[in-house]
Amino acid sequence: MSEATSMEFLFHLAKGLARQFGPNCEVVVHDLASNDEDSSIVAIENGHVSGRKLGDGPSHIVLEALRGDPAALKDHFGYLTKTKDGKILKSSTIFIRDDDENPVGIFSINYDITMMLSMEETLRQFTAAEQSQKEPEPIARNVSDLLDELIDQSVKLVGKPVPLMSKDDKVKAIRFLNDTGAFLITKSGDKVCKYFGISKYTLYSYIDEAKEN
Repeated sequence: MSEATSMEFLFHLAKGLARQFGPNCEVVVHDLASNDEDSSIVAIENGHVSGRKLGDGPSHIVLEALRGDPAALKDHFGYLTKTKDGKILKSSTIFIRDDDENPVGIFSINYDITMMLSMEETLRQFTAAEQSQKEPEPIARNVSDLLDELIDQSVKLVGKPVPLMSKDDKVKAIRFLNDTGAFLITKSGDKVCKYFGISKYTLYSYIDEAKEN
């Protein structure tokens, strides 16, 4: 593919990406082959993002490509940049090379994420919880669900499945259920007895033992 054909392809690609991702996505093509440091931009879509236009001069990246060691140049993806008017952009820079691996162009994508960062901070403040809270607290739809969740939590507290629980383990689980008010739920005793494989008499005995400890 000739250099002219490659640049023509980049022009179409720039237009396509800008249309795909909307007005916050700036796509720029720099021509490095002409060695014109004052006017390297040969194609730009959504230039309002950075305030640049066709024929404008180079960025720091372009100057680095023109004056630095071509072999040392590397593509950069997903780094943050900032415009003169304070916009924060997520940018990617790809060097276009000829058959001799010399940089002849730059394809750059700059996406304005200023509003997203503001929303992210607002959401972070809104969703922030005390650091001691390990995971979101579930909200039960009804008392039956609530009892199921409390039983699950009691098993997690013990750290082993019911068939492997000793008497002390079950007392620990029952203590948790009693402390969290699980037995205030109607017919909770029947469900707890069935789940832990114990009788009503044993349940009451475990509750008394839990209270004593």
